[in-house]
Amino acid sequence: MAQYDRRYATQTGTRVETHEVDEGLRSYMLRVYNYMAAGIGITGVVAYATYLMAANNPAVQQALFMSPLKWVVIFAPLAMVFYISARINSMSVSSAQISFWIYAALVGISLSVLFFVYSGQSLARVFFITAAMFGAISIWGYTTKKDLSGWGSFLFMGVIGIIIAAVVNMFVGSTAIQFALSIVTVLVFSGLTAYDTQRLKDMYYSVQGDTLAMGRTAVMGALSLYINFLNIFLSLLSLFGNRE
Repeated sequence: MAQYDRRYATQTGTRVETHEVDEGLRSYMLRVYNYMAAGIGITGVVAYATYLMAANNPAVQQALFMSPLKWVVIFAPLAMVFYISARINSMSVSSAQISFWIYAALVGISLSVLFFVYSGQSLARVFFITAAMFGAISIWGYTTKKDLSGWGSFLFMGVIGIIIAAVVNMFVGSTAIQFALSIVTVLVFSGLTAYDTQRLKDMYYSVQGDTLAMGRTAVMGALSLYINFLNIFLSLLSLFGNRE
């Protein structure tokens, strides 16, 4: 009887421990998704506010989209990504969060031009398609038993190829290349969404118990998923968006 009690206690303890780990993982992933969703919300609000200012003030429109300042608008988000990536290990969690919000706002300024190019109905439709697609892929990445770690190098090479092709097409201006590039971008960043989701689960177990590391990892995870979402959205918009 005593032996039975000890076995039962051990099994029960295992169940409780597993339950606590699962609850902790869910809480951690929810934190990542909340950061990401907030970032997307900030981007949307800032983009629309910037569009309204530019549409109602020709001077603002001229400054943002036609003067040398446009290069700052274009490259400031990229510079912010490099800054966050380089400094994340020395940041507090609150500083990392604020940096992410600033990045999301800078992206919003740069994307405000979309309201001049595409109809509002088209933007909304493609956004919800992207959200549904992203959600399904991320859920699959979270729940699948398949090891996706081998996808990393392949997808990274895909991103490099996309960047090179995009730069080349800036000079060529081929609609066929742009069409193919948009399709490849959707595929690559969809793969990255599943890969990053699973990677974030694995990272949770490596930083579990370290509040600071978990906070930083959550912000960086949100940044990765945000970038994936953004690239899928822009590519689908290029493929299916209705221009004004």
